[in-house]
Amino acid sequence: MPAIPLQLLSPQTRAQLRPYWALSRTPHAVVDMATPALAALLCLGGFPSFGVVILGLITVFAGYTSVYALNDLVDYRTDQRKMVDGLYSDSEAYLDGVLPRHPMAQGLLSFQQGLIWTLAWGVIALGGAYLLNPVCVVIFLAGCLLEALYCWLWQMTPYRAVVNGLVKTSGAIAAVFAVQPHPSALFLVVLFVWIFFWEIGGQNIPADWSDISEDRRFGARTIPVHFGPRRASVLAVLSLLAAFLFSVVLLLVSPLTLWAPLWLAVLLVNAYCLLLPVVRVLDTQRREDAMQLFNKASHYPLALLAIVLVGLLFS
Repeated sequence: MPAIPLQLLSPQTRAQLRPYWALSRTPHAVVDMATPALAALLCLGGFPSFGVVILGLITVFAGYTSVYALNDLVDYRTDQRKMVDGLYSDSEAYLDGVLPRHPMAQGLLSFQQGLIWTLAWGVIALGGAYLLNPVCVVIFLAGCLLEALYCWLWQMTPYRAVVNGLVKTSGAIAAVFAVQPHPSALFLVVLFVWIFFWEIGGQNIPADWSDISEDRRFGARTIPVHFGPRRASVLAVLSLLAAFLFSVVLLLVSPLTLWAPLWLAVLLVNAYCLLLPVVRVLDTQRREDAMQLFNKASHYPLALLAIVLVGLLFS
């Protein structure tokens, strides 16, 4: 609902919508929209047409809203069992805990309501994707299937994180095809690798770390559970070092030209959002620091998007 300021809605309507926004983890989803926006700008080295911008924003919002809700649909029974044990009650400092976590499992929404919400936004996303480029439809559907597979593998293998990385890259790859029907293969590869390692080290590992106690109890096969916190933190460090290096390469292969102060800003953003938090996790092995890494890494593409926008507007 990006076109209607929430302040224009009545308090009762806002209260009714709150469980739906929670189902789609809307605060996180809105932050995540920066990644496809950044990918599109870097691919073009400039702004697409106004019509593409508006349609793209609606499509990206609908896509993230649908896919995040899909996660809870697939995990509905598992989340119910976790709620019975009183889990997820200490997540206020966690970006995904800004709104109530897993509202269907908590009884705030029925499964049918969640399904209708997910399908409705999915239809909007499919329509927008088709208008932008039919290739985007294929990417979106593949992302939905991979998201379901990722949830299904929860108790099977820690390497499901690879699937999660594929899901996370799909939005940015689709955004590239939305603005450039025949993008550079080199740009796509670098973009994919950059997002993939950022997701593994800055999102997947710290997110699973925050749930490590309950995951152990339920026999989940996440990276922190399977390999242990120490090796998981080493993997996170290596992944985010790779993400940092490929962020530089991505800017070099993009047609966008950044002036020197903005390059310095890129380095500072990488240090603040990725490198310093992950080194702290490696040092302390504390769950709270893993959650801080997740929060800061979640805002990493948004910070880079701000730098790119400054470069475009004042070049």
